[in-house]
Amino acid sequence: MDENNLDPASYLYIYSYREDERFLCQLEMRALFGFDTQLSILESGLQIEPSRSPFIKERIDVIYKGKCLEDIVQKVKDLHIVHSTFKVIFVKNDFEKVGFEKRREIEREIGLHIRGEVDLLEPELLFGILKVNGGWVFGKYVKSEAIWLKHQRKPHSYSTALSTRVARAVVNIAAPHPDGIKAIDPCCGIGTVLVEGLSMGIDIVGSDLNRLIIPGARENIAHFGFSGDVSVRDIRNVTGCYDVAIIDMPYNLCSVLAPEDQLEMLESTRKFAKKLVVITIETIDSIIERSGFVIVDRCLAKKGAFSRQIIVCE
Repeated sequence: MDENNLDPASYLYIYSYREDERFLCQLEMRALFGFDTQLSILESGLQIEPSRSPFIKERIDVIYKGKCLEDIVQKVKDLHIVHSTFKVIFVKNDFEKVGFEKRREIEREIGLHIRGEVDLLEPELLFGILKVNGGWVFGKYVKSEAIWLKHQRKPHSYSTALSTRVARAVVNIAAPHPDGIKAIDPCCGIGTVLVEGLSMGIDIVGSDLNRLIIPGARENIAHFGFSGDVSVRDIRNVTGCYDVAIIDMPYNLCSVLAPEDQLEMLESTRKFAKKLVVITIETIDSIIERSGFVIVDRCLAKKGAFSRQIIVCE
């Protein structure tokens, strides 16, 4: 079997997150995969680009599974890497501790039984070997790139804006399968959500009532080489039809909204969006229900003593 015929049986995602990010991470899992886990490893038949999530560290496209390492050694003998150089990486996890020397020994043993050219410095193809649940898994290895981290260095920012890490997770929750999806951030502020959405190739537009902030949002988007529609517009004047809207409810001292104003915002959103992901520091369940949306999932995103509710509505 050569590298052109390595169809994965499933995908293993290795997660890394802080304890205060657990609930947000699990909400993103449910959006992307339809279920969550308390563990740091998730297996699914769905192929998700690891760099989409701020919490996925690595992915293994599973080719072989074995009860013991010798099972994997015997199976990789069938591999013939013809067109690429390769390298085998031992993938660590929190539940199966293996020492450094033993990891290098396992990498060498697996690599020696694969027919092909090894390149330890600049391989064209990476394989991962992972010990999990008492067994072993082998497959193509894909490492995540922390794209969201690069977006922290934008020309303009707000002290009250979402972090790029949270914003990226929120976009995944809003548009987990983005092909053909039209999204909108009708209170886009400085454009944090827009940058994350555009960086993932999502068709997302933005608007905001505050005309003073729109130039900064446009500059932030352009700074990373993206282009998108960002306009000065009251949420009550949004037209068209969108599959999902993302709204970070205003909460700073200059943007305190009365309940009736919050209701009007959500009622307006109901007219142009089928689905809504709303971020709020207040409990607004009754307002959401009065607007015509139904809450289908939620979580609490914490950072120190500060908490935001992420609420998914349809």
